[in-house]
Parts: sequence; C-alpha cells; structure tokens
Amino acid sequence: MRHSRGIFCLALLFLVSAAFAQTRPDALREYRAGNFERAVQICQTELAENPNNMDSYVVICWSLVRLNRFDEALRYARNARNISRYDGRITEILGEIAYYQGRNNEALQYFQEYANLNPEGQRIEMAYFYMGEIFIRQGKFRHADIALSTAVHWLPGNAAWWTRLGYARERAGDLQQAISAYERALFLNSQLADAQRGLERVRQSMPGG
Repeated sequence: MRHSRGIFCLALLFLVSAAFAQTRPDALREYRAGNFERAVQICQTELAENPNNMDSYVVICWSLVRLNRFDEALRYARNARNISRYDGRITEILGEIAYYQGRNNEALQYFQEYANLNPEGQRIEMAYFYMGEIFIRQGKFRHADIALSTAVHWLPGNAAWWTRLGYARERAGDLQQAISAYERALFLNSQLADAQRGLERVRQSMPGG
C-alpha cells in the first residue's frame, strides 16, 4: 500500500511539473514570433531568478537589438561576456551592437572572432553579412565581395543579400559577376527594385550597353 502511494505521489509530481513547464513563458518563442518586448520581460524575470542564465542573456540581447535599444543590449552582453568569455552567441551579438552603433572596426573584430570560434555557428551567415556591409562602408569592395559571397553560401535564398553582393562587385569593377549576383537576386525575388536598378545600371555601363 505504501509502495502504491509513493508511485502515485511521484506520478502527481511529474504531472504538476509538466503542467508548469507547459505554462512557463518561453522567451525564445516570443522572440521568434516578433514579440520582442514580451521576450525582454520574460528574460528579465529569468535573470532575476538565475543571473548566470546564458540563454536568457542571448535572447534578451537579440530582442533589444531588434528594438533598437542598443545601449541596453550592450550592458547585458557585457555582463554575459564576463560570465562566459567564449560564448560565441554573445560575441556575435556584441558585433551586431557595435555595427549598429557605427563602431566598424570593433564590430569586425567581434565577427571575425565569432567566425573563428564557430565556423559553422548558428549565426555564421549573419556574421559574414555584417562583415560585408562594414567593408562596403569602408570602401573595401573586394573584401565585401568575399564576405557577402560567404554569407550567401550559407543562406543562398536571401535575395537582398545577393543584391548587396551585386553592389559590392559593381563597385569593385567586376561587372560580369555583378550581373550574375543581381540576376540571382531577381530570380529569387523578381520585384526587388534595388536589384532591378543595379542590373540595369551595370548593363548600361558595359561596352555596348
């Protein structure tokens, strides 16, 4: 009888725990749904319970970046880096924050560190895309070509990124390859105005265009 009662109590505890897990707010789910403010609130509660929760730091930083609250994101990211120096997710986030705040060289260092730490990481395509954009800002168009070519290697269906690759190649004077990139962008999204203008611009600038 005592044995049966013990099994019943364990089963009840399991059911209660499962129900709690199902009702507990999920910050990552809210982030993916575009509910960034809600994700921030959930992560703040989680960090109050466990100040070393790296997953909460990651999601709150992602959410704050999407909300353009870069100073807040930077504070959380620096706290997280003090806890786990080599967490690649935080390294990449620090790169994004620096990128949006215009600290280009610092951003490049973070993105390059991320690529070295996580050559096949979850956000490796983002790291290379941002590197490409920074090189465009700096007028280093062949560097931008390499970085953006790597970005579309990892995410080949992103028409906007193919357009930026076309632009980098166009500015580098590699017109035939620019045409290829613009055409790829338009194959993916025939209504993309930047790609249409870029393709027309390059064709007109070529001999006999």
